[in-house]
Amino acid sequence: MKYLLVAAATLALSAGAANAAPQNFSFTGNFSGDSDVQLFNFTIGAVSDVTLRSYSYAGGTMADGTLISAGGFDPILALWDGSGSLVQEFDDGPEPVPSDPVTGSQFDTHLVLLNLAPGSYTASIAQYANFAAGTNLSDGFSEASASFTAIYGCSAGQFCDVSADNRTSFWAFDVL
Repeated sequence: MKYLLVAAATLALSAGAANAAPQNFSFTGNFSGDSDVQLFNFTIGAVSDVTLRSYSYAGGTMADGTLISAGGFDPILALWDGSGSLVQEFDDGPEPVPSDPVTGSQFDTHLVLLNLAPGSYTASIAQYANFAAGTNLSDGFSEASASFTAIYGCSAGQFCDVSADNRTSFWAFDVL
């Protein structure tokens, strides 16, 4: 299993002054194999609602205005607290995740976390079905094969979705 570089900058989400605008962060990239995982660290300065939203599968417009085309892999998003404990992991939907124009599937993720305590967090993005292997980030993830999605039968041999459609290695998600 390969972890990609942790985002170099620490993201600071803070309520600050009552009229301060919330900070949103948009990230994009590509995996080299199915078992890759990308990690992003951020800090919350006050009790906050945080949303993790992917655009990899069906595309859409990210918080920073970037237009994302459909066609990337089926993502899983997770949030880990400062001690590495899993806060929540989520796969597929729910609304307002759009349907992919090719498959009709709603495989992007919209994870809303209410009233998160101040502190350090890590968000992770992985490809379906590379779920957390335990309740701590140090437990790793369930898939070690760089082409584990080949079992779904797409011709590319990796980045396959469950309906045997070829997808790309592209991922995109927001921390809102």
